[in-house]
Amino acid sequence: MRPAACRGARYRPSRGWGPAGRGAPINGARYRPSRGWGPAGRGAPKELLKRLPVVGVLVVLFLAVLAGALAWRSRGWPLIHDAPLMHYIAWRIGEGAVPYRDLFDMNFPGVYLLHMVVLKVFGSSDAGWRAFDLIWLTATSLAAAALAAPWGRLAAAGAGLFFAVYHLAAGAWQTGQRDFLLCPFLLLAALGVARWAERPGRPASLAWGGLAVGAGITIKPHAGLFAAALVVLVAIVARGAGRVNSRLASDGGVPAPGRLAARTAAVFVAAIVAPSLAVVAWLAVAGALPAWYEIVVGYLVPLYSRLGRPGHWTFYRWHVWIPIAAGVMLSLASALVSRRFGARHAVVTLGVGYGVAHFFGQGKGWEYHLYPLAAFAAVALFAETQRLLEAGRVAAFPLAACIVAAGIMLGIKGVEAADAGWIADKERRVSAIVADLDGRIGPEDFVQVLDTTDAGVHALLRLRAVEPTRFIYDFHFYHDRETRMVGRLRKEFLGGFDAHPPKFVVLLEPGWPAGGYERVDEFAGLRARLLAYKVDRRGDGYIVYAR
Repeated sequence: MRPAACRGARYRPSRGWGPAGRGAPINGARYRPSRGWGPAGRGAPKELLKRLPVVGVLVVLFLAVLAGALAWRSRGWPLIHDAPLMHYIAWRIGEGAVPYRDLFDMNFPGVYLLHMVVLKVFGSSDAGWRAFDLIWLTATSLAAAALAAPWGRLAAAGAGLFFAVYHLAAGAWQTGQRDFLLCPFLLLAALGVARWAERPGRPASLAWGGLAVGAGITIKPHAGLFAAALVVLVAIVARGAGRVNSRLASDGGVPAPGRLAARTAAVFVAAIVAPSLAVVAWLAVAGALPAWYEIVVGYLVPLYSRLGRPGHWTFYRWHVWIPIAAGVMLSLASALVSRRFGARHAVVTLGVGYGVAHFFGQGKGWEYHLYPLAAFAAVALFAETQRLLEAGRVAAFPLAACIVAAGIMLGIKGVEAADAGWIADKERRVSAIVADLDGRIGPEDFVQVLDTTDAGVHALLRLRAVEPTRFIYDFHFYHDRETRMVGRLRKEFLGGFDAHPPKFVVLLEPGWPAGGYERVDEFAGLRARLLAYKVDRRGDGYIVYAR
């Protein structure tokens, strides 16, 4: 039976899929049990919260110093590798080109919109790109801190700083990767769902959480898997809340648990779908929708998705994930054993699971595919750190050791990545191509680049030069050559080449996923057309052909 003092007020049990530790009014006061789904330590004696344990403070200071040092070393990071490709596409769209129809690319349209904003606000300089990357990193770290905040100030600061260290240790080539750009949207979605789950009567956080993950899907559709997991969680929480309300309601006006769960999930799904509908409408108005559909259905899914899969997976200094994984498992296991595993823990655990699926599901083993996992791992690492330290539990020290070990390994990785020789080589190659062509391209001239990410498209961006075909890269022509789709792409490329013969053709040596200069010999039509050109310049890793 309900306590007499609670009659007339809605009673909420201290455990379950409802708000953590937010009990019913008792004798006019708000009851907050010491255990439940709420922030760690809330309801504990105040003297336990007067100061953080020395170990926790030292861990946070260590991460803060490390993040500051790595940020300072990163101040000269250039615009390099994949980011210039998206900048070039964004610039072309800004000049009137239609995405997908005039620019053959596999990325989703949200990336182009984001890079268009970056070009508008920060320009295309190295300094502007560095400023954007640091601002985006700050926003992501703040989102991680907000998700961890109910577990204490140490958890909030530690989660944000750990992710900052992880990114700053990655090197210049990982700035602007879609998986990194995706992280704040994933974290905000998790934050919105966690806040709603702790207070199901407030749907606003659920709405903006859905909008966040929906925006993330327009950048990388793999986020749809995380969205689906959140939809299931929302339905479970809503159903549980509906059962409690049904038992306590006296007027019978409360919807059945099943209907409430379906209605709540529908609201969340609508919020998720809204950004995608807006982007599709933009593509339709621009006339890009048919070309996008053809690329996704005819090329991206059946061919590109399985291209470049390595025989064995490894990446630079992968060992850092050993202490990270150990720390995450220790933290979440501690929450389970102490019966503190609540809605927020569940959301973060879903995020960690999604991060694992995001990496292994793509099957390419590229390091930047780990970003979503790193974002949620940063939060999970600190979910129980403050509570364990305050309680003096033995588990606190191996957890702190995992965090410090990972930080040291990331610091070493960051020092080495900051001065990567291949980045400097690529910068010099871009500058050399620009120097070879600068002042020789008229307003009506075209330059066709045969490259993927080496330096050619970046040079086009600096020169503000346009290609005669819609093909930004040339790797499409050298894989799955027996398929009808690749045959069509080759035919279309040659048709565009003949319709608008380029003044210059720049052939970069490295092919992808394999090959060198000799790859042109595998494309008879292109090889025949290059015979009409003479070798104008030879540089380190490239050849310039001129008519």
